[in-house]
Amino acid sequence: MQVNSIINVACKKQVSNVRKIMSLKRKKHETGCPIAHGLDVFGDRWTLLILRDMMLHGKKTYGEFQSSPEQIATNVLADRLKHLEVEGVVEKQRDPENRRSFIYTLTESGLSLVPVIAEIIRWSGKLMPLDSRRKKLVKRIESDLEGFVKEVRSR
Repeated sequence: MQVNSIINVACKKQVSNVRKIMSLKRKKHETGCPIAHGLDVFGDRWTLLILRDMMLHGKKTYGEFQSSPEQIATNVLADRLKHLEVEGVVEKQRDPENRRSFIYTLTESGLSLVPVIAEIIRWSGKLMPLDSRRKKLVKRIESDLEGFVKEVRSR
């Protein structure tokens, strides 16, 4: 009898976890609009900055994301990483060198966003003053977008 109650508790917990994941996966805007869908997946400041850090700076760990100059709050960072994981944009795996931490990597879906981030960089670079390092990045994107995308994908 005790084994059955343990199994029931475990099953209920699994069902509860599945329901949580499914509720996270529900989109805010189910209008069929591709723009609304994209905004639901990657359209807030912090999510885009996490993607930027992964693509341009090779960041992979929670601590590395926290060290960004924008100083994302820990609860916001955890929420956005979980959201990106649920959406299939990033994958989370245990760090083989430190079993207490995780490594986040872009999935194929996440890597397909590289040209989107590149275009945001290119567009913004025309509208704001840039230091020499960022000017070089914009020039690279403008002259060799395909090479830039390949470079990010190879990391």
